[in-house]
Amino acid sequence: MEIGIFDLFWVFFLLIFVIPLVKRKIIDSSRAAMLRRIERKRKSRVITMIHRQEAISLFGIPFTRYIDIEDSERVLRAIRATPDDVPIDLILHTPGGLVLAATQIAMAIKKHPADVRVIIPHYAMSGGTLIALAADKLIMDENAVLGPIDPQLGALMKMYPAASLLKVAEMKDPNKMDDDTLILIDVAKKALAQVRSLVHKLLEGKLKEDEIEEVCKKLTEGRWTHDYPLTVEDLREMKLKVEVGLPEEIYKLMRLYPQPARFTPTVEYVPTPYKKEPKTTK
Repeated sequence: MEIGIFDLFWVFFLLIFVIPLVKRKIIDSSRAAMLRRIERKRKSRVITMIHRQEAISLFGIPFTRYIDIEDSERVLRAIRATPDDVPIDLILHTPGGLVLAATQIAMAIKKHPADVRVIIPHYAMSGGTLIALAADKLIMDENAVLGPIDPQLGALMKMYPAASLLKVAEMKDPNKMDDDTLILIDVAKKALAQVRSLVHKLLEGKLKEDEIEEVCKKLTEGRWTHDYPLTVEDLREMKLKVEVGLPEEIYKLMRLYPQPARFTPTVEYVPTPYKKEPKTTK
């Protein structure tokens, strides 16, 4: 039986669809197996919220991921399904997202009777930091970072830090501002007060009152830019309790959340640990 060019085209076309689906199924199965392995080892419910740019379309176009309402609904369902005496390990990797969604997750974590440990392999910025503050124990890689949680206001392509809006308001005559700007400044005042109150509530019982006030001030007042990385040392200076050191399984799990494939990798190394050469004496 002869195979024509048209038949080969259809075989090629089907492979384009089938191969990514098979790869995705293998990765999904590997993730589930690794999650079960971590749960057995840590005797906990393991929940992941990992946002990457994933190639999910036919042409591999990346879509930016962030904390949204779907995330909060899923995390809340997982917490509700966890018995009161079972600890929770939340593995978090996110650039941030919606305040509403992050707040719902943080409050649910705060209310869970057993210990909740938030694990940060690389970073948890903005709303991710808000969630991390709610944990009974914060566990981070030594190079992982959190970020400020000062509110950002405006439209999608034109966001302003709420703290900066208030500083600008102090410098200008309100009578010379348009209504939209005045409304934005009013919302900025409310947003800062709301986030400050939320952080205070999440830290109650974990720090002294003056320490809580200092954390609220530093994280919400706009001292740094919104993407400023707060290291383990920075967090400890704020009296936040941070444990350093992640189980190897966490790093293996993170490798099962690949970034979009590139033709040429931007970082390369020989993935083998090097042993120190024994010293020789002459």
